[in-house]
Amino acid sequence: MQTHSLLASVLVFLVAVVIAVPLSRRLKLGSVFGYLAAGLVIGPYGFGWIRNPDAISGVSELGVALLLFVIGLELSPQRLWVMRRAVFGAGALQVLGSALLMALIAVFGFHLKPVTAVVVGLGLAFSSTAFGLQILAERRELQSAHGRQAFAILLFQDLVAIPLIAAIPLLSERGGLQAPGQPLWLSALRVAGVIAVVVVGGRYALRPMFRAVARTQLIEVSTAVALLVVMGTAWLMQQAGISMALGTFLAGVLLADSEYRHELESNIAPFEGLLLGLFFITVGMGVNLHLLERHPWAVGGLVLLLLACKAPALALVGRLNTRMHGADAIKLVALLAGGGEFAFVVFKLAREQGLLDRTQHEVLVLLVTLGMVAVPLLVLAAARLPESKAPVREYDTIDTGVPRVVIAGFGRVGQIVGRLLRARGIPFVALENSIEQVDLSRRFAGTDIYFGDPSRAEILRAAQAGKAEVFVLATDDPAANVRTARIVRRLYPHLRIIARARNRQHAFRLMDLTSDPDDVVRETFYSSLKMATLTLRALGVGEDEARASVDLFRRHDEQLLRDQHLVYDDDVALRQTTREAYEELQSLLEADSASRDGSIPDASSAESPPAR
Repeated sequence: MQTHSLLASVLVFLVAVVIAVPLSRRLKLGSVFGYLAAGLVIGPYGFGWIRNPDAISGVSELGVALLLFVIGLELSPQRLWVMRRAVFGAGALQVLGSALLMALIAVFGFHLKPVTAVVVGLGLAFSSTAFGLQILAERRELQSAHGRQAFAILLFQDLVAIPLIAAIPLLSERGGLQAPGQPLWLSALRVAGVIAVVVVGGRYALRPMFRAVARTQLIEVSTAVALLVVMGTAWLMQQAGISMALGTFLAGVLLADSEYRHELESNIAPFEGLLLGLFFITVGMGVNLHLLERHPWAVGGLVLLLLACKAPALALVGRLNTRMHGADAIKLVALLAGGGEFAFVVFKLAREQGLLDRTQHEVLVLLVTLGMVAVPLLVLAAARLPESKAPVREYDTIDTGVPRVVIAGFGRVGQIVGRLLRARGIPFVALENSIEQVDLSRRFAGTDIYFGDPSRAEILRAAQAGKAEVFVLATDDPAANVRTARIVRRLYPHLRIIARARNRQHAFRLMDLTSDPDDVVRETFYSSLKMATLTLRALGVGEDEARASVDLFRRHDEQLLRDQHLVYDDDVALRQTTREAYEELQSLLEADSASRDGSIPDASSAESPPAR
């Protein structure tokens, strides 16, 4: 096929995406890998179904612009301040270290000009934000030690990409931002004026506009305004001769503290994903596979060189992070050693400004693409490594007076109990088996917290649990809770156990081990009752009636918990008592409501729940 109608091209894109992306995700290679593969297949160097990728490159670059807008929305000053060490410390070390090494290789190994070498080094130092975050989300590792570190580094890379993209025209020998026949100062003034318009407009005009649109309560208008902001700022920047990425990023930063930030993100998200996918497809279409076919060993060597140049800085970041250990550092290297989407933008702009020739540009695009393709394979290989274990720390020597209370677990629940006991002057000992939690708690809660496993008999003896009056079981691990309760009940049968339960099944097992069923407290039960009271009040129910209904529900559910404790191993009996309790509760609430209205309730429905 030599020519294509727009409809035919769209169909080719959709078919490629529908086949390649799900297959890529099924193979655990990530969606970005699927988009790149789809572009390779349908592009001029593949089957040639689309022979002119430049025709859609302008539209696809909007995907990067939207990504930068969303990144800007996330960059509130407060968040950056909280993450300052991870972002500006580890991020700067990775970017500057990798860029310096690759720039030196470009100058002395490939004889590039220093300015070009710096641009190439910085472009290759970037990793893929879209790729990295997607892989972490799919593997549920965003909150892991290496996941949080990777996020901080990617955030710093995004911050560095903005001034680099803006500076490339200034570094060009073609005059940079200077228009033909126009003095440099006038061009600089034009750029400053456009940036000022974006900043002032974003600060003083966008919020009133969003407020007016919000009053219409029309989703399609809100979406249109969000797209107008992104595309309008991108157009203004293009008119000034700057990359549109800078404008969309600035617009996002200016709206980061806006009350409409989350609405903007939700409106932009579908377009961001679609257009960013289109961007990766066009990148795949532009990859010159003939270079790989003619020089496979040279290209393969360059890819390995890219990974080898970025690995040392990433490994050093991993070593300096006290929360990361051997396998975590390797996972960080595997995730960020490849190329990134901003490298394509940087190298394309460098090609347009004459810093790179056509061959250099094609080699760099192929190098970055293959580096990105290698990332999911490296991540899969790193995932097979055995989990690293934190250095073993000896349990603390417990040197304290005789406590009246022993608290097992000093997290969210244990800390509240401990604060109240300390305020009343009641001596206690807290046992916590998380080193991080112990160190954190000692900074704020004093020295009555010790690192130790409360399910071990020697730790309980050292804490003088046998001389205590109450044992508060506040750990958030149900299995550990039951195990600890069994040991305490066996060693110290006189000790009253007050236990935290996650759910009803957990509560049943703890009730087997406590002297009073009321000593088992479901962790979300009372907070849920408080929320239910507030919900009824918000619906117009009177304060007394709302509290009475919730109190009736509480008494009924506590009685049901005691009744079901007798049959909790019988699934059929549990289901039957649950159905009966629901009907009974409904009758009780109806009777209570009728009595408040002044009518005479049915006497049978107002009886207390029978014991079963």
